[in-house]
Amino acid sequence: MIAFLVQRISHALLVMFVISLISFAIQDSLGDPLREMVGQSVSQEERDALREELGLNDPFLVQYWRFATHALQGDLGDSYFYKEPALSVISQHLPATLELVICAALIIILLSIPIGVYAAIKPRSPLSKAFMGVSIVGISIPVFLTAIVLIQLFSIGVTVHWFPQETGWGAWLNDFFSTDGGMPSYGRGESLVHLFGSWDTNFLTLNGLNHLILPAISLASIMLPLFIRLIRAEMLEVLQSDYIRFARAKGLPMGRVYFLHALKNTMLPVITVGGVQIGTMVAYTILTETVFQWPGMGLMFLEAITRSDIPLIVAYLMVVGVIFVVTNTLVDLIYGLVNPTVKLTGKK
Repeated sequence: MIAFLVQRISHALLVMFVISLISFAIQDSLGDPLREMVGQSVSQEERDALREELGLNDPFLVQYWRFATHALQGDLGDSYFYKEPALSVISQHLPATLELVICAALIIILLSIPIGVYAAIKPRSPLSKAFMGVSIVGISIPVFLTAIVLIQLFSIGVTVHWFPQETGWGAWLNDFFSTDGGMPSYGRGESLVHLFGSWDTNFLTLNGLNHLILPAISLASIMLPLFIRLIRAEMLEVLQSDYIRFARAKGLPMGRVYFLHALKNTMLPVITVGGVQIGTMVAYTILTETVFQWPGMGLMFLEAITRSDIPLIVAYLMVVGVIFVVTNTLVDLIYGLVNPTVKLTGKK
């Protein structure tokens, strides 16, 4: 395990070096930083003097060395728009994105596993065929279109009172899904609780959960069909294995055979894809957060591009790179927990 960790850390450092090099190299194509730092009234002589003072005229390797040295100290520059360190700006938006990804991941896990297992156990049933048909449609629909459709459906549905208005579950749904007569379709909500000092969470308030529902469903919709089909395909293959036939011949309860013996070996490729897709969901939040005006990293990144906020763009790319590296390392570690026979170091 120690050898594996050393190997993974060395790989992570190499990956982060490449990401930092690419992120720094594309700065010139993102715009002129002086345009965002000074006004139109500044003369060309003053601009040239400022460019020299900032080291923008230095060779590329000199500039990159200065950037990497500061980055190792946790300094990725100051945002032109926010007038504060870029990492500080990201830390303010990161909780919203992480909570959105966590909620979407929970939806995917809670739905994909039982649906995928059922579709594998009873592949010819009408319900399984319906699940597979819907999954094809789900993969084909882009996430932003799903978000727009959900906004229209639920806002109209609550406004025209699709739910019963009498007492009971219908009245509760109307109260839960309503904000000034309609389900909240933008923003993060107002009732936030400070957690760990600076973390504003949606999980501890009813209003926060209310605002989280639609964005989480939209974000999960692009990955849920993929996991359903993957679990079904892997489960069908595992069910044909000799040890499953032997377990059935021994007379073990079918629930134990399906959910203990078969599902455990089904989850290895699912974990592989899941680790990559969790990092991908961080990127997909750009579309989801834009539609719902969710104040997370995705919306921040899009606004930074619009404003040519180069330090914030570079800092975002670095943070997303760290998330990918950490996620993939954790996936490899989970391999050993799910199946101890997996050799993490790759040795015989």
